[in-house]
Amino acid sequence: MTLTMNPKGRPSAARALPPARDPWRRTGGAAVRGRTGVLPRVLAYCGLAALAVAVLYPLCWMALSGLKSNGELFTAPWSLPAHPRWDNYADAWNQGTLRYLLNSALVTSASVLAVVLISAWAAYGLTRLDIPLARPALLLVLGGMMLSPTVALVPLAQLLQALHIYDTYWALIVLYTAFKVPFTTFLIRAYLLSLPSEVEEAAHLDGASRWQTFWQVVVPMSRPILVSAAMLQTLFCWNEYAFALVFVTDDRLKTLPVGLADMAGRLNSDWPILFAGLTIAALPMIIVFLLGQRHFIRGLAEGVGK
Repeated sequence: MTLTMNPKGRPSAARALPPARDPWRRTGGAAVRGRTGVLPRVLAYCGLAALAVAVLYPLCWMALSGLKSNGELFTAPWSLPAHPRWDNYADAWNQGTLRYLLNSALVTSASVLAVVLISAWAAYGLTRLDIPLARPALLLVLGGMMLSPTVALVPLAQLLQALHIYDTYWALIVLYTAFKVPFTTFLIRAYLLSLPSEVEEAAHLDGASRWQTFWQVVVPMSRPILVSAAMLQTLFCWNEYAFALVFVTDDRLKTLPVGLADMAGRLNSDWPILFAGLTIAALPMIIVFLLGQRHFIRGLAEGVGK
């Protein structure tokens, strides 16, 4: 601040002008920052590219190995098939892969539907309803995450035999649902806690019932976390081996993991057909995750992240 004389002879305050900015310095600083930011981006892209290769290469190798002969697979395991044998995929399909695929699809679809519905209802009740003993009920649900499926194989076998559902589809559906409801309830509850309750209150003021509010307001707003929960349950059911091995003995009811293991014994080390069957088994999961990856990432980020 400096003092100057106005036309009447009185001192007046005048602001000091800011120093002129150097355009070369401004552009030079941006250039320096740009150069320093290039290296982290390059390293990040290289890391992502390496991760993509590590994930995709085994899948591609498995699919290409299903097109080779047994001798070619062992003599040139890393080369492309000289003469692709598409009959291997047809043989794997006819060896029982179709039946195992349908069994896995049935069990997985039923358990996913049951887990998502039960967990969504439970999470809604624990977060939006004033129910007695809500805190002990939440602790009881979370305590179910501590149960080990492997330790409970013997009592579960006795229980399923007493319920007359041993060696049926229902044995796997009930177990897959029971062991995943606690975790899925915890997942959906964390997401519902982050949702504003004003929209539901407005629906109540408009005359909507609790049932209508749940289906028409809460479920559409919770679509990302519901898709994430469904995809996690799908991955678990599709790859589960212990329950499918112990509680289902009928060959017509076996799921893909157990069925492919049995098929490997029947094929007498015909590895290309086995790789073809593994490729067929992996395709549904790849398609599911490609279709739902946007909701899956958003649901986990907004649910567990909060």
